[in-house]
Amino acid sequence: MATKKQQRDETEEFKMLSEEEQLAILQKYDPESNTRNLNGVFKRIVFFGLLAFSIFQLYTAIGIPFTPFIQRSIHLGFALALIFILFPARKKGGVKRNKVPFYDVILSLLAIGVGLYWPLLIDELVLRVGRVSTLDIIVGILAVLLTLEASRRAVGLPIAIIASTFLVYAFYGQHFPGFLAHRGQDLESLVQLMFFTTDGILGTPISVSATFIFVFLLFGSFLVKTGVGGYFNDLAVVLAGRSIGGPAKVAIFSSALQGTISGSSVSNVVGSGSYTIPMMKKLGYKKEFAGGVEAAASTGGQIMPPIMGAAAFLMVEFIGGVSYWDIAKAAAIPALLYFTGVWIMTHFEAKRVGLQGMSEDQIPNRKETLKKIYLLMPILGIIVFLLIGIPTMKAALLGIVLTLVVSAFDKSTRLGFKDIIDALVDGARTALAVAAATACAGIIVGVVVKTGLGLSLATGLITAAGGNIFLTLFFTMIAAIVLGMGSPTTANYVITSTIAAPAIITLLMLDLPAGAAVPIVVAVSAHLFVFYFGIIADITPPVALAAFAAAGISGGDPIKTGVTSAKLAIAAFIIPYMFVFNPAMLMMGASIPEIIWVVFTAIIGMVAIGAGMIGFWYRKCIWIERLLAVGTGLLLIYPETITDIVGLVLFATLFTIQWMSRDKNHDKKNKNMAVAS
Repeated sequence: MATKKQQRDETEEFKMLSEEEQLAILQKYDPESNTRNLNGVFKRIVFFGLLAFSIFQLYTAIGIPFTPFIQRSIHLGFALALIFILFPARKKGGVKRNKVPFYDVILSLLAIGVGLYWPLLIDELVLRVGRVSTLDIIVGILAVLLTLEASRRAVGLPIAIIASTFLVYAFYGQHFPGFLAHRGQDLESLVQLMFFTTDGILGTPISVSATFIFVFLLFGSFLVKTGVGGYFNDLAVVLAGRSIGGPAKVAIFSSALQGTISGSSVSNVVGSGSYTIPMMKKLGYKKEFAGGVEAAASTGGQIMPPIMGAAAFLMVEFIGGVSYWDIAKAAAIPALLYFTGVWIMTHFEAKRVGLQGMSEDQIPNRKETLKKIYLLMPILGIIVFLLIGIPTMKAALLGIVLTLVVSAFDKSTRLGFKDIIDALVDGARTALAVAAATACAGIIVGVVVKTGLGLSLATGLITAAGGNIFLTLFFTMIAAIVLGMGSPTTANYVITSTIAAPAIITLLMLDLPAGAAVPIVVAVSAHLFVFYFGIIADITPPVALAAFAAAGISGGDPIKTGVTSAKLAIAAFIIPYMFVFNPAMLMMGASIPEIIWVVFTAIIGMVAIGAGMIGFWYRKCIWIERLLAVGTGLLLIYPETITDIVGLVLFATLFTIQWMSRDKNHDKKNKNMAVAS
């Protein structure tokens, strides 16, 4: 019989985090959540400012958008002005989090002035294109400085440092050695580039933020208001709760769904992990494993179609000639394999330790849960809209409309006027950090374009790798992971796509005639490669913010949690190499039978890799079996006929050996434990 202390410990382990505890973890690991707790007049200013921001964006999305300079500068002005009111200059050190100091009010007013400069002087600025006045230079300098400071507050110090480094490089390029040297830029030409062309702050990154990304963030905000987040958890428990290691599989399933409404790995961890991690601990998972499962699953939400991370929308513009649906379709099989890998390793770990599923009294009412399956209709609707060729932004708008219609089916999910207003405000609040990050990324892109740095670094990367495609991919992976440790996925993707992706494309084009156009499949595979590793940085130690947030919930060691999450997400470190070498995995240029075969062999390969990584299949694996299992999995994932044949033979051999020598006593022990529990 359990003692009172044991019962108390179990109760503590199963206790979900309060909203205050969730907020504390978010503020610690997610700069986007570290905002002031305002009241009084500033609270109302922020509320109506955010509401106006959303209304402006919806107006331009529904009607005829403004010219690029006006649309982007107003978007920038809204974001910067609100960031200086909402985000304190310092996160610690006795800052009064409910007060707005006078200097932030001044910065906010300056941001409004910067945002209105183009709309008010558009005719004059267009007439003297290529020439800047003294006032233009002052406003341009302000735009750069305000963007850097807003990014530091809302996104984090690393992105501001990176962008500042690029600006220094633009000024003093003549002092750099070797292939990095260039003639340098004077202040006037640099300011003109940054704020008076579409190659700088008002360039492609913020264009995507001001159109596609904002509307999809609003779509996610409306979905949240219907209570779909809680429904994701209930549905996951109903579908997976009773299976072996049920709560961990609930975390995987729930986080994959949560990724469609959350653009941040950390917020995804806190949102679903506050529910799933205590359940996993109660079942018997170690703290680090429970946190690792949630971190790995939540991070995968950004690569899970139909609604991926913000950088996926940038990819559409950077590649050109592709739609968002093309990107989402190409990412589908890799995402499936990612979550399959995490699911399989969680299953084997549960079998190894002897953990069973949840008890029947812990499962929500199946009938009532499945009756609310209609809440998934907006997400399915987005897929259909994109599939039939509706433009991306219009698909998101229709998704919002469908959400409002679906919410009316039941009184508990119905959205009233206040809910709609709150959704508009919350969506705009979420967009602030994205706008700051994309504006800051525009600084980086501008310098790369103006100085030719992208071509220089791509050439240098190829030279360092000796022209070897595998080494080039490896160096790119390291660069993306290191950059991702301190900068958001958006900025990481902008840097690596302008520097490393061209090197990958160059090497993949060696077999094609000189001067040939870059095939879409080559461009997509190269850009998805850097995109994936920028995201995986969130669970790669030593700086693994998603894993650290999960450790904050589980009470486990942050570094051990990061190592565990990286191990569970091993598929993400393998699959990008595979689809670069053979893009059939991206469903591009391949027949349906070929695609089915690639998926079949890759899933079997993930089973083998999972067994090798965990060290358990039908019984404990000896070291030689583990090595063979991992090698077999790699052969099966790599989409070539000869590797598939060899891999299938090895897989059948290992499966037979494991099955014939399985530990029946281990299975009986697990069943007895389940009965006892």
